[in-house]
Amino acid sequence: MPSRVQRERRDRRRALTVLAGSADGVTEALMLARGFTIPLLVELIHAGLASATIDRVIAGGRTLNVVRLKITDVGRQELAGRAG
Repeated sequence: MPSRVQRERRDRRRALTVLAGSADGVTEALMLARGFTIPLLVELIHAGLASATIDRVIAGGRTLNVVRLKITDVGRQELAGRAG
């Protein structure tokens, strides 16, 4: 069984891989649906590995705020450094 630290590193790398695979970014909802936690997403943002923007979307006559996450250049460098 992997340790907590190993799981966190694995989850962080997996999240960066998902973000790297989308030029337009990935919504917070999709990241949560993939099993990532809010604390992990916040950690990625605070570490400068990802950025978050709020998009306003109108659906069914209602305005919704949708959080979109994108990998940063620093995040790509970390992903490449760990892969190599």
